[in-house]
Amino acid sequence: MDVDADSFDLSSAVEMLRDIYEHRIPFNRELGLEVSRLELDRVTVKIRMQEKLIGNFTKQSLHGGVVASVLDLAGGMVAGIGLARQLAGASREMLFERISRMGTIDLRVDYLRPGRGAYFLTSASVLRTGNKVAVTRMEMHNDRQDLIAVGTGTYIVG
Repeated sequence: MDVDADSFDLSSAVEMLRDIYEHRIPFNRELGLEVSRLELDRVTVKIRMQEKLIGNFTKQSLHGGVVASVLDLAGGMVAGIGLARQLAGASREMLFERISRMGTIDLRVDYLRPGRGAYFLTSASVLRTGNKVAVTRMEMHNDRQDLIAVGTGTYIVG
């Protein structure tokens, strides 16, 4: 997606975020990340179980770092949407520049059960977006709807 000086609408900003997270971030491509749902108030991403993502070979479960990473990237995506909502009417260039400066300040992960399953869905929603910081809530479920992990993320957006 080209970045130009024209103002953006929220639907184009959401699609820009989809492109960034699915295609432009090499680590996300390595995870096999698919954006399942991308709306103004909620994001859901999917990864499929792959041998390279296993952390405990005896239990065949996801590596804890993969779980934390997916929670973090889902939280970052929904924080980016919150930022886009705040910048409505600004230029696409400004939005792209502000998104490129976003980063994780704090991430809390509670691992509730081993990450076993054919695939995993991680959803995220915004708890609050301020001028400088956004706070999000994330949950990861497996294909059987078992809750694998939950998290809270804080992101710099200003």
